[in-house]
Amino acid sequence: MSDSSAPAAVEVRNLTVRRGKREVLHDISLSIPRGSITGLLGPSGCGKTTLMRSIVGTQLVAAGEITALGLPAGSAALRRRIGYVTQAPSIYADISVRDNVAYFAALYGGDRDAVESALSAVGLLDHQSQRGDELSGGQQTRASLACALVAGPELLVLDEPTVGLDPVLRVELWKQFHELADGGTTLLVSSHVMDEAEHCDRLLLMREGDLLAELSPDELRECTGEQNLEQAFLALITMGAPA
Repeated sequence: MSDSSAPAAVEVRNLTVRRGKREVLHDISLSIPRGSITGLLGPSGCGKTTLMRSIVGTQLVAAGEITALGLPAGSAALRRRIGYVTQAPSIYADISVRDNVAYFAALYGGDRDAVESALSAVGLLDHQSQRGDELSGGQQTRASLACALVAGPELLVLDEPTVGLDPVLRVELWKQFHELADGGTTLLVSSHVMDEAEHCDRLLLMREGDLLAELSPDELRECTGEQNLEQAFLALITMGAPA
């Protein structure tokens, strides 16, 4: 569980992002508590990836301030402290799973024990000798996660990590996310599937570049009067963000 007295892992204030003449994020402010799982949810194309890229420091912003782990987003000192897993697999296809993870371990100063721990955390010890192009889509996702975990990040940013996975793999991944949070890691996990909101401590609900609400699943139910989270999100869109 997060410590409400501790400084937030991420603070975003008045963030605006433009692509050409089009504004894609509109004056967004939010806070992500440490040691928690925060779900970033909303329809495809609503700005989730752009917001995540802004937090990890790979997105040009038009206005606003972003602090991650007490430092400005994109600071060199954050490179070993933040793990970022994109929607596309981030592994090399022509080398083994173990070699992929070992390569990232070497970049971050990790050792053999760190490689073993990362492979074990994602359940790929039995597949560590397979090449990247021999893995299934779900295994590639887990291998990408292992490459991020090997640095022991304090903040882990995951862009739709469960998309296209079968229900069993989704359950396994969420179990791993909870174990990481219990160990003190802060996770920001995006999804366009509202039933995944149930796994999160806090929710950031987005639509068309706007942050509609920042609240817990139970608070979402309470403020909309809907028990089903998908129906609650639809009700929130209709009624506007809660006061």
